[in-house]
Amino acid sequence: MSTDQQIIEQTKKWIQSVVIGLNFCPFANREFKNNTIHYQVEHGVTRTDARNALLKECKRLDKEKSIATTLLIFPGYFTEFDSYLQFVSFAEKLLQQKGYEGVYQLATFHPQYKFEDSATDDAANYTNRSIYPMLHLLREDQVRKAIQFYGNADEIPLKNIQLAREKGTIYMKLLRDSCL
Repeated sequence: MSTDQQIIEQTKKWIQSVVIGLNFCPFANREFKNNTIHYQVEHGVTRTDARNALLKECKRLDKEKSIATTLLIFPGYFTEFDSYLQFVSFAEKLLQQKGYEGVYQLATFHPQYKFEDSATDDAANYTNRSIYPMLHLLREDQVRKAIQFYGNADEIPLKNIQLAREKGTIYMKLLRDSCL
């Protein structure tokens, strides 16, 4: 098994090669260059471990204003996409219950990510296919500012899907897998 630092370095390579390299998120490059992304590797194997890790990261963001965003990485857990989606649903409700609605939002990434009603081999799925299951915690206020600066943020996912499909499934898989 990889060490936490190896997992973080692989995740950084994925962000640099895929997320920034293909401009899937026009806001990522700034935070990446400014080193304001916190990477947290969680080795827990239960839903309670994942729950506690998520709340711990929310509290970290509460205290450490210099952190723009957090990637909570689960290298050995949520290997099945359906169990990951169940946890995401739980996590969103948990954020609401703990008073974090409107403060933090979740973005989701998984090695088997599949958009609803898409084919498993649709290259568009690679816009959210990461090298490890992870939750991305974003500060809502920073998301709002970024959207104001960028303009029509609704176009971002559509452009990403189009680009991924133009590149093709084989290219997208090879690019993602090269980060491991």
